[in-house]
Amino acid sequence: MITLILGGARSGKSSVAETRATQAAGPAGGVTYIATIWPTESGPDADLDARVAAHRAGRPSSWATVEPPYELRDVLAATTGVVLLDSLGSWLTAQPDMNVDRDSVASALAARSAPTIVVSDEVGWGVHPESAIGRRFRDELGSLNRAVADVADDVLVVVAGRILRTDRP
Repeated sequence: MITLILGGARSGKSSVAETRATQAAGPAGGVTYIATIWPTESGPDADLDARVAAHRAGRPSSWATVEPPYELRDVLAATTGVVLLDSLGSWLTAQPDMNVDRDSVASALAARSAPTIVVSDEVGWGVHPESAIGRRFRDELGSLNRAVADVADDVLVVVAGRILRTDRP
């Protein structure tokens, strides 16, 4: 079962995903959290570092964490049990030139037999990006989200902490 959870910044999508992962894991509580961002190495960014620290501190101690660098397809293939991947947007920006093989990511997700919860930003509702790199990010993430949605069993949109279900066309 693949669940894709989309939402804007501060929508509550990560909280919804963590709740879903906890429910999927059941009493055993085992979840592998695949983090896609880590504290800054190329210069100080206190806000980013604080956000990463808060995410780390908020995870249950029974959860395993995989932090970058890694090859996402390999981690998805090698990890058993419930997986929470948070989030595709930050993973995409960490890839050279934001160049990713969407189909292989979707295939790696589809090949998993255990519940997989994927979090991503919904960037298509925002203001038209002013910069070329901003437009590229919006377009690339939109395409990646679509590829993951195509293999997902369930797609949820989180708005202001509320879950909206989506249906296949």
